[in-house]
Amino acid sequence: MNNYTKQLNDTKAKDLHQLKEVGDQWRTPDDIFWGIFANFGPFVLDLFTDGDNAKCERFYTCEQNALIQDWAQDLQGGKAYANPPYSRSSYEDGQAITGMRNIINKAIAEREQGAKLVFLIKAATSETWWPEEADHVCFIKGRVGFDLPKWFKGKDASSSGFASAIVIFDKNWKGSQQGYISRDQLKQDGNTLMKLMQPKGYRPTWDNVA
Repeated sequence: MNNYTKQLNDTKAKDLHQLKEVGDQWRTPDDIFWGIFANFGPFVLDLFTDGDNAKCERFYTCEQNALIQDWAQDLQGGKAYANPPYSRSSYEDGQAITGMRNIINKAIAEREQGAKLVFLIKAATSETWWPEEADHVCFIKGRVGFDLPKWFKGKDASSSGFASAIVIFDKNWKGSQQGYISRDQLKQDGNTLMKLMQPKGYRPTWDNVA
């Protein structure tokens, strides 16, 4: 088990949490995820999860470390979703585990192997990791409020919100390089799709979206 996962497990096991301990584990709200799914999916793989917050039936955990996995091969032509961690770059035995620059570089490399990737990220265009190399950036009008992890036990139950963008890595992308969509439209599309999904608790798999 890598140190990142061990520290996360130790945090989860606490009887009481503070908001600062949530770290990378803010969850994509279901309506936002399904709104992105409706507009840019379907997705068959969630790249960055803690094992409990996956949006797809197939996913990588932090212990598996997405940065050493073969995304293109595992996707089998499908698309992956990611709400990546924003913590500083961390390494174990010389291998990156976190770090947005490391994640973006991995996305670019996997795109060249045929992977199709859709990221929900901070709209932080001044950051050195900002993906200028992406094939499409769709800025979200309105701040997205992210959910606390299910394991969080604390008095303060507020959400975390910031300006966000949907970023696509797909060398076969035929659309514009930049666009916009409103948060409310994403939520509306997501809620509509959730109402249509059966059975309750559905999560996308290769079999039911191919």
